Amino acid sequence: GGQRTKTADGYVYDEKAMYKPMGLPDEAVLSVDAIREMDFDLLFSAHTKLISPRSARKRIQIFHGISFRNKAVRPENMGCDHYFVVGPYMLSRFESVGLLKANDPRVVKVGFMKTDALINGSLDRQATLTGCGLKGERPVILYAPTGAKQNSLETVGEEAIRNLLEADQYELLIKPHDHPKNTDIDWASYLKRYESDNCRVIAPHEDVIPYLHCADLLISDASSVVNEYSLLDRPVVFLDTPDLLEAARTANHSMLDLDTWGRDGGLVASQPSDVARVVEQSLADPKQLSSVRQKMARDLFFNPGHATDAAMQWLAEQVLPALDQKKRAGHR
Repeated sequence: GGQRTKTADGYVYDEKAMYKPMGLPDEAVLSVDAIREMDFDLLFSAHTKLISPRSARKRIQIFHGISFRNKAVRPENMGCDHYFVVGPYMLSRFESVGLLKANDPRVVKVGFMKTDALINGSLDRQATLTGCGLKGERPVILYAPTGAKQNSLETVGEEAIRNLLEADQYELLIKPHDHPKNTDIDWASYLKRYESDNCRVIAPHEDVIPYLHCADLLISDASSVVNEYSLLDRPVVFLDTPDLLEAARTANHSMLDLDTWGRDGGLVASQPSDVARVVEQSLADPKQLSSVRQKMARDLFFNPGHATDAAMQWLAEQVLPALDQKKRAGHR
């Protein structure tokens, strides 16, 4: 696949932009046009709508993330052979609308591989901060909004940023979404005006996980990063986005769920002018909602910290032997 842009002629995929930060050699990254003429044993996808090759023996959904909007829980996501389900909550959502049955053989209780590094000891907080030009001498705040239209950055984010910077108490990291629905503004470039010794803008394509790891507090709206951050049991502040929530509520096949966990793991800043005050309150008592976040993380994630190991074990035991057997049979 690649970073997707919608044009008058359809979607255009920039595979170089997506995979370059991962350090992959150019020859290992194939274009969408190229894979459509190729055959594969396994297709892994985090897209709801698969970008498919000519053929694949097994199609495995690994999911983009999980938020209280539950965008992955919809009928068009049901064309896979197996689902690496992120956690009990996601599984219950699929089952509640009949997209997956109880004890469905397609379900593999893997967890979310992307989040392993948050808690497995592989990241160096100070190295991350130094790499983006911060010292870590003040509490580090990460602002990471979702990419949906009417997200906080499009509505109240700039005022919230100014409110935080005027408080002059924090080191602020701003991480625009890597593929926002509204592309009228290049936020990464626009927000550079706020950079200083205590504020840095992170390129949208960069992996958010190291920045979640080094943040003392997360500010977001309806992004799945909030759920990922629950694994660290640190304070969260939500910028209120009523128009975004209403759009999610009225969307086709809406699975918006503010009742189960929603925004319970953090405090809500109803106005951007409240942000610095709510951040100060949250950091003054970082364990205020700790019990909620811990319960939330247990419900959201299977195998926290070692989801990749769980996936590899399942592949080694359940999939690769069958593929080898089919290949041997094909050579007889």
